[in-house]
Amino acid sequence: MTTVSPGPTSELLAVDAIPVDGAVRIVCAGEVDCSTAPALRRALDGAFADRPRRVTVDLEAVTFLDSAGLSALAVAHRTADQAGVPMRVLVATRAVTRALQVTGLWDLLGCETVHPGTAGAA
Repeated sequence: MTTVSPGPTSELLAVDAIPVDGAVRIVCAGEVDCSTAPALRRALDGAFADRPRRVTVDLEAVTFLDSAGLSALAVAHRTADQAGVPMRVLVATRAVTRALQVTGLWDLLGCETVHPGTAGAA
């Protein structure tokens, strides 16, 4: 398991990139905002660099998602599309769900609602 540090504000976001059977699961916990979104971008860039068969972005434990985080996900979607790599986004919190829905990214990214504590099994 690799933990990607977002820098001086690392207590706000933990990002783990977990390889599983040729796929990569990006697990985030905390707040994704302008100070921590670069860590998410680095993890996503690293995941796609290895040409996995699938990338799953697990936002189950994310409590806040601002425009920088939304942008990171939109860029990752474009990268996935260009590389022909399926990407799925798992969401459990209302705040993150709402941010994705009001921007139209919920449908574009093919987000899925998971119940807290079950995303690891998805």
